[in-house]
Amino acid sequence: MAKDKSILTTNFGAPVDDDQNTMNAGDPGPVLIQDVHLLEKLAHFDRERIPERVVHAKGAGAYGYFEVTHDVAQYTKAKFLSEIGKRTELFIRFSTVGGERGSADAERDPRGFAIKLYSEEGNYDMVGNNTPVFFIRDPLKFPDFIHTQKRDPATNLKDPDMFWDFLSLTPESIHQVTILFSDRGTPKSYRHMNGYSSHTFKWYNAKGKYVWINYQIETEQGIQNLTRQEAAQIKSDDPDHATRDLYQAIERGEYPAWKVYVQIMTPEQAEEYRFDPFDITKVWFHGDFPLIPVGRIVLDRNPENYFAEVEQAAFSPANFVPGIAASPDKMLQGRLFSYQDTHRHRLGPNYHLLPVNRAKACPAQNYQRDGSMRFDANGGGSPNYYPNSFGGPIPDPTAGEPSFDVSGKASRKPYTHPNDDFFQPGELYRRVMTDEDRDHLIGNIVDHLGNAKKRIQLRQTTLFYKADPDYGSRVAKGLGLDTKEVERLAEMSHQERARATEQ
Repeated sequence: MAKDKSILTTNFGAPVDDDQNTMNAGDPGPVLIQDVHLLEKLAHFDRERIPERVVHAKGAGAYGYFEVTHDVAQYTKAKFLSEIGKRTELFIRFSTVGGERGSADAERDPRGFAIKLYSEEGNYDMVGNNTPVFFIRDPLKFPDFIHTQKRDPATNLKDPDMFWDFLSLTPESIHQVTILFSDRGTPKSYRHMNGYSSHTFKWYNAKGKYVWINYQIETEQGIQNLTRQEAAQIKSDDPDHATRDLYQAIERGEYPAWKVYVQIMTPEQAEEYRFDPFDITKVWFHGDFPLIPVGRIVLDRNPENYFAEVEQAAFSPANFVPGIAASPDKMLQGRLFSYQDTHRHRLGPNYHLLPVNRAKACPAQNYQRDGSMRFDANGGGSPNYYPNSFGGPIPDPTAGEPSFDVSGKASRKPYTHPNDDFFQPGELYRRVMTDEDRDHLIGNIVDHLGNAKKRIQLRQTTLFYKADPDYGSRVAKGLGLDTKEVERLAEMSHQERARATEQ
């Protein structure tokens, strides 16, 4: 017979007689250690906080669906993309990147745009941002980069010198820096920004033919951003404004939506393209590879419990389904390991069994067993090894991806693609931005970079100058720097410039 659900119980179902008064020896008396309800309550409370994410610590999420609107079956055999009108349940988590869980939603920061599709072939995750590029192209630099976006180890304060020192010594960052310090670095809300895969991925069809693709996810609400001044005011007035906006919009029935596109590049085109198609600091120009419509995303259901569903949601770019695979993008290759590894640290080895993370539309069958927090049947009495002759699950050879050629000597070597790091951010400044965009960009940079040491200001301003002389000159003027000195440094090699600005 089911118990009365209105009765308060311990974690193991025993009824609790009193939840306001601890068991004492006498009146008022010391507390008795035999008060097992008190011990359980305090012990659980002590462990309520799991480690926060190292990056993307603060976020908001919602459920919805992805619907195919255009036929792309010629490019990929992924079943969730197999026919127009097909819908797949999904969960999306939006986030800021560098701040802690208590940071403000309006901070200048990239925004995470992570999607989990509960496909009938397994979960497929697209772990992107609201920008099409990133600061670095090699995963070996990632821990150092993130350290500079966090707190100084001595003062425990955000440090402009750390922030700009690393970026000014890492020229490949200039494209993302230009986007970050435009008003796109402070979106009005999660509903009013685009999403991008940033990375290149492989799509392959049933015949084993493959193409390279990039995702672009465009908001139907329209892109809206905050100025530096507006963002500062909102941080003061409502530091949780984007979290609140997403939740309340869905509660009102104003379901946010995005259109999903891909850019497609053949292997032959990839070999000839003027930019490295696997360099996450570069974009594929739309004029070269137009957007191809694929589908539509709608968010129509809020989580019932933030911790269970948003805080414990775990995304990984390694979660593929047949028809989609990785590319040689070095940053992606590093993320294929790092994301799942950090989830195992933060949530435990069985994080994939949590309701928000588990495969919903198909069974998950393998020989992984045991581990902390294994809360299902743990495989029962079925074999926990392969191969076996007791009817256990077997590999499916048809699930493999088509091969592609790799060659070269195994060594550590610098990036050698002939196209430089400055052309694309220069084009963004010259051709894409309006006069108002450029004014805001310069003001945002001067406001932040002005807090760093002069030698770092010089080094960073030189990178802006190399992207576009007007860009660098205006930043130099705003900072009170000698433009002639900036121009002189711009003519030096990266190594010479670094030595010249050491002191």
